[in-house]
Amino acid sequence: MNQPVYPRISVLTMVRLGLFQAGLGMMSVLMLGILNRVMISELAIPPLVAAGVIAMHQLVAPARVWFGQMSDAHPIAGTHRTGYVWLGAAAFALLAWGVVQMTWQVAAQIQAGWTLATWGWVALLGLGFALYGLAVSASSTPFAALLVDISDEDNRSQIVGVVWSLLMVGIIAGAITGSGLLKEVELDATAAVVRAGMNRLFTRVPLLVVGLAVVATAGVEARFSRYRLRSQVAEREDQITLGRALRILTASPQTGVFFSFLLCMTLGLFMQEPVLEPYGGAVFQMPIAATTRLNAYWGLGTLLGLGLTGFWVVPYLGKRPTTILGCSLAALGFLGIMLAGWVGQGWLFTLMVFAFGVAAGVTTTGALTLMLDLTLAETAGTFIGAWGLAQALARALSTLCGGGLLELGSRWFGAGSFWAYVPVFGTQILLLLGAALLLRTVDVKAFTHRTRAALGEILAQELD
Repeated sequence: MNQPVYPRISVLTMVRLGLFQAGLGMMSVLMLGILNRVMISELAIPPLVAAGVIAMHQLVAPARVWFGQMSDAHPIAGTHRTGYVWLGAAAFALLAWGVVQMTWQVAAQIQAGWTLATWGWVALLGLGFALYGLAVSASSTPFAALLVDISDEDNRSQIVGVVWSLLMVGIIAGAITGSGLLKEVELDATAAVVRAGMNRLFTRVPLLVVGLAVVATAGVEARFSRYRLRSQVAEREDQITLGRALRILTASPQTGVFFSFLLCMTLGLFMQEPVLEPYGGAVFQMPIAATTRLNAYWGLGTLLGLGLTGFWVVPYLGKRPTTILGCSLAALGFLGIMLAGWVGQGWLFTLMVFAFGVAAGVTTTGALTLMLDLTLAETAGTFIGAWGLAQALARALSTLCGGGLLELGSRWFGAGSFWAYVPVFGTQILLLLGAALLLRTVDVKAFTHRTRAALGEILAQELD
């Protein structure tokens, strides 16, 4: 019997898929940027309380593995990925609006004084953020698995480059949209003005994001997915359960190595987030507007790195060498950032932030492409969930570690000094170089051979 021939993904379809990531970028700006700022500055919610409830959306990251396995084994309306993407998007849009409504209640309770009811509303707000994180996982993990299903080994780097470039575009668009819709909310604005502006923002943007999710994925799985062609169990009644999928996932020692690599790489790239702007202000005396622009320089560099790497660097060097190169360049970027502080040159600091953004784009493209390669068709969702869990844990730890190391540096060398920031950047250099060394031991062929053998053993046991 002739195998069906599936069409290749065009660049236009890659861009369309990227609209989903653009939507996630917009939501991250709303939930982790704008709402965080309003909670602390305008509503006077204690920073520890605000950070604690927002962090709940990361603490549910282990659910990514379960949602990935569900999309592998239990299709919705005949689709393994699309139904989950749409339902998850609708859920996180509704929950985002609900979280804002609970925020007003928390602020009112705190203003009236801390009581048992106040703690109850804080707990409820934390639960709202946790449910929001679950909804994002239910949507984003099957989406990443969809990228595995529709791609081939030779075009995955291009898909990653385009789709994750749209994530950066979404972050920029979210900031612009939020700024426009909140233009009435200025310093010392009344509570009523703040509330009206936020309600408007958290109604319109989530609805737009749901629309983007539908437009991005409609018809893509039906036309391009190779899942049924590649999977040995697509038509079987005894689908791979979560327990069996985890047995396959852990069958190869390469799983632990790559999981550790993702932890080190992500910590190495993102530990600077809470300290880079304070570094610019303390060491270079940059005003707030100038340190805010650092995000734009970093974002532009990342976009450049993503685009160049997906279409030119990975096809020329290969995925693993590209990722090792990216980790090495990112480490050099932090060395340059420290050098700029040592000599006190603000222009060099800005240049190094841009260069670090390019290196981050190279690293991200290479690592994500490898991540999509290190999957098995039958359990792609479970594997993507596990890799997503490693990244989510590292992102949750990065802010804590960055702030903690800065605190230690400030105690050792004095707050606001150049040397107070050295422990942060120095640790990131070590983590990135360690990630590069770990990646040298990752063998994609050995991983694929062992996991496929484990799948065969499990299927044979079922037949027995």
